[in-house]
Formats: sequence, structure tokens, C-alpha cells
Amino acid sequence: MHDIRSIRDNPAAFDAALKRRGLEPLSASLLAIDEKRRGAIQEAEQALARRNAASKEIGEAKKIKDATRADALMNEVAALKAKLPEMEAAAKGFEDELKTALAQIPNLPLDEVPDGADEHGNVQHHVYGAARNYSFKPKEHVALGEGLGFMDFETAAKLSGARFVVLKKGLARLERAIGQFFLDVHTGEHGYTEVNPPLLVRDDAMFGTAQLPKFRDDQFAAGSLDAEGQGYWLIPTAEVPLTNLVRESILDEKELPMRLTALTPCFRAEAGAAGRDTRGMIRQHQFTKVELVSITTPDESKNEHERMLSCAEEVLKRLGLHYRVMTLCTGDMGFASQKTYDIEVWMPGQGEGGMFREISSCSVCGDFQARRMDARYRGPDNKPRFVHTLNGSGTAVGRALIAVMETYQQEDGSIAVPDVLQPYMGGLKMIAKDN
Repeated sequence: MHDIRSIRDNPAAFDAALKRRGLEPLSASLLAIDEKRRGAIQEAEQALARRNAASKEIGEAKKIKDATRADALMNEVAALKAKLPEMEAAAKGFEDELKTALAQIPNLPLDEVPDGADEHGNVQHHVYGAARNYSFKPKEHVALGEGLGFMDFETAAKLSGARFVVLKKGLARLERAIGQFFLDVHTGEHGYTEVNPPLLVRDDAMFGTAQLPKFRDDQFAAGSLDAEGQGYWLIPTAEVPLTNLVRESILDEKELPMRLTALTPCFRAEAGAAGRDTRGMIRQHQFTKVELVSITTPDESKNEHERMLSCAEEVLKRLGLHYRVMTLCTGDMGFASQKTYDIEVWMPGQGEGGMFREISSCSVCGDFQARRMDARYRGPDNKPRFVHTLNGSGTAVGRALIAVMETYQQEDGSIAVPDVLQPYMGGLKMIAKDN
């Protein structure tokens, strides 16, 4: 959510930033609503002030036995009292109109974010490792999983439809091992606090992290309302409950940075990705992910962004995976992001000769989400300020499973277990048909 006062102070800069996002200027229309809102508020305040003043004057008129004056004042007070609800409703209407308009506008990119219309404008930041050489043609994960008999899309479709999978035996255990390994590194070495959050959240929580209202069709609604009339939603990522842990609160600056992590199922309708990656596990309606969330001060948010990226990279390094980091351009960033790094892992079985596929996005959001959640902190001067929020995948477990399968595949279709995962697999070194 944007601060209307900031737009009022510098409308040209706001429109220039929107242009980098590929959007038309909006400051004029927003300020027109704001002017009506402020005018309606001022009118209501003036009417209330006059009613209060007239009420006092009635007593004075009665003291001097000026009945005519007292009657006129009482009529004026009655008229103002009758009109005030209408004035307050008008002000509330303009307030709601402004909030609705602001809620549809994405965050503004930081100056260092590269300009671009889509993913083709993204800029490579750095590369880790190198693609492996194989003495055979690498297979994609679907062929490997089905060849082992441990990856079943057909049965999943009978249970739930398209974009679901049933994992069995060694692959089910490998996915669980990857998630546990990620959590152990982030909590034990990177200073994140593990949280086991609800998987169902209310409208307000989804609005707070900006999944609602703009991306309603990409979410799974639970189809019921709570006692307050709010809907329930399956979380698209643990970012939603983790970030909303600080909603409607004022933290002490000493509590910051607050670093949180969770391993959860995630659910996405993928309405905006129809026809994309329909084969295999790349884009599922249900998947598992380790999420990283940071709540920090404005002064530290950029440094925290770099730190979060390094934490997400570290677990991939220990798995021995080849990847690259991309700085997303203005046209490819998420709605709530000021700046985003994507980590793309090399998958040798994807396409002809392999390709990089996204496995993590690490974003700094500034105070964009904090304003929607009313999440603030109090510094040494005791003045409440909005916190800055960050989120990132640390990383997507399902896609890490695919990357491990394709990277560590053997010519006979078995999968070597990376050294760091073997303790989580009971010492198992190879996943084959018999295990």
C-alpha cells in the first residue's frame, strides 16, 4: 500500500516509477479522490465544531433569557446533528474509494532495479558452479520418477485432477529429507526461528501480504466464512502467515531484525499460468516450500535482502547444485516487491541440453506490506514507524527434489543421494527400484 501523502508531495516521481512498471500515470486520479476525501473530512469536522459551539451558545442565550436566539441555535444544532452522519458517510466513502484504488497499485521499484518489460529484461547477477557432464543423455525427472515407480501422476489425477503428484518410497523420503535439511541449516546456522503456522488464513492476512484483492483467482478459497464474515484461504506460501505475525502491532526496535522460517505445504490455483509447465512437478497446485521472512528497520532492509539471498544460496551449494542468480527487471518483479533476486537452478534433464529453472525468489518489500498490515516499530525516539518486510524461498522443496534427481541421476535410472542428505535418509546412498 502506498502513502497518499508521499504521492501528494511528489506526484511526478510516483508516476515516473509507475512508468518503469509499465503503468500509466495514476497520481492525478488518486489525488482527485484524496482531495474529495479531505474536503469531506474538513466539512464534517467544521460541522461538528459548529454544533459544539452552538450548543454552548444555547446555554448563554438562556442565561440572558434570549428565547429567540436560543430557539434558533437549537434548530441549528438539530440540523447539524441530522446532517453529520451523511457528512461522515461521504468522508468514509471517499476513504474507501482511495484505499481500494491504492490497493490495486504495485510497489515501486528501487533505483537499482533494471528496466524491462518481461523476463527477457532480467540481468544475471552471478553464477555458482558449472553444469555436469554426463556420459549419457540425462532424463527429466518425470522419466526418472516413473521409471523407479516412485512418482505417480496418473493416480494423483484420479484423486485430485491435474497438477498433483503422488510420491512414494525413496522419492517421498528424499523430499522430506530435503525440507528437513533446509530447516536445520536456516535455524541452526542462519538464525531463523522455526514457526509452524496455520495453513488457513483470513481475508485480512491475504490482503496484508498483497495476495488480495488483485490475485484472487490465483488462490484457493476454502469456501467458508468465519464468525466475522471473513473468508478462509489455503496459503499460497508461508510468507502470508509468517509476515502477518506482526500485523496490527508495534514492535520494539530491539526485537528487530525478526527472522522467521517455516516448512509448509503451499497451494496455488495457478490461474495465471494456464498451459505453462503442465508436465511433471515444475508447477503444481500443491507443493512444499521452506519460506524465509524478515521483519526489519528501513535502514537495514537492503542489507537483510543480501543476507537472505546468501542463506537461500547456501543450502543449494551444500547440495552441490549448479545455479545462477538473476536480478529481476521492473516488468518481471512481483506485485509487492521493490527488488527481487531469483535463484535459478540448473536442471540437466529439462529441454534439450538442460535449462535453468527458478527455485527461489528473495524480495525486499519496503513498507508496502507493513502499511497494509499496520505493522510498526518504535525506535529510541519513541515514534512509531512502519517496519520493512522481506520474504524468500529457502528454497522450494519440490523443485529442489527435481534438481537433485536430474543432477544426481545415474545411467541405469537410479538417483545418488547427496552426501549432506544421507544422514536424513538413514545412510542410504542410492535410490533404486528396490528401495
